[in-house]
Amino acid sequence: MLEISGYKVAQVIVMARELGRAEGELRGFLDRLTEEELTSLVAVMWIGRGSFEAEELDEAIATAQEEATTPTADYLLGTPHLSDNLEAGLEALGISASETEEDVMGR
Repeated sequence: MLEISGYKVAQVIVMARELGRAEGELRGFLDRLTEEELTSLVAVMWIGRGSFEAEELDEAIATAQEEATTPTADYLLGTPHLSDNLEAGLEALGISASETEEDVMGR
């Protein structure tokens, strides 16, 4: 089960798109998430990049917990195409990333 809201994932997506300008803000946001939320965020990213299927969410979360060797914020910020992978992961899980991002952007 996903332990992070689609809204929070969308916040990460929006900030990750502006990483050059918003890295400090994104890092601070990630630092305020719980371990469960961070693990779910990594799982969504992995699903989005094709490492896991949406039906394997529980396995992706368990793997993220087991393989966490570096701070999650460092891992995510160092991941190429983070925003695209998170967006694709949400969509694969049946959560409309574009609608959630519009909520974040206040549109």
